[in-house]
Amino acid sequence: MDAQTFFEPGLLRVKICGVTNPADATLVTEAGADAIGINLFSGSKRFVELDAVRGWVRDLPLTRVAVVVNPTAEEVDRIVAADCFDAIQFHGDESPDFCSECPLVWIRAVRVAGPDSLKAALEYATQSLLLDGFSESAYGGTGVPVKVELARDFVRYNPGRQVILAGGLKPDTVAKAAHLIHPHAVDVAGGVEVDGEPRRKDPAKVRAFIEAAREA
Repeated sequence: MDAQTFFEPGLLRVKICGVTNPADATLVTEAGADAIGINLFSGSKRFVELDAVRGWVRDLPLTRVAVVVNPTAEEVDRIVAADCFDAIQFHGDESPDFCSECPLVWIRAVRVAGPDSLKAALEYATQSLLLDGFSESAYGGTGVPVKVELARDFVRYNPGRQVILAGGLKPDTVAKAAHLIHPHAVDVAGGVEVDGEPRRKDPAKVRAFIEAAREA
């Protein structure tokens, strides 16, 4: 699978984010995920060092996404040079111009506080917008859901964008959310983790999440 597979139209795509180790990467791959997210933001509880993961990330047979928050241009260059990621997800306060300089396929994450957040997201020249719940305590991975009405209307009135729905999704909620909102893809981190252990994925939850998403 290359970077374009996850972004091509078709069945609902699934991205499992916050993977920190090779065993969980294998789990996610074998369970049938379309993409994997590796968090390179040092402020995240799911943070991993680029040099520590590049060896096992490089050979994963699914779309590999580097998740960053307010990186410098030099940090983006390091990610590109590592040659182990297909795409970059900008999850901070990066400007539209900064993101547009990225030579890889890129995703703009939007912390949806209200309609103004979604209006501002349209300034970013990317096909892929990830809608995450807004929290003042962190840039992402908080489990805060996006309001269904806002996400649904955004998808409806912006057919030219591929919306990736994130924020508080779980195996028992993803199908309903997908049915109501009709996103291009769904994204999950905390919802498929071992309880109380944000750096480990729960095999049963991962499989249940992907199966529920496929049924949707």
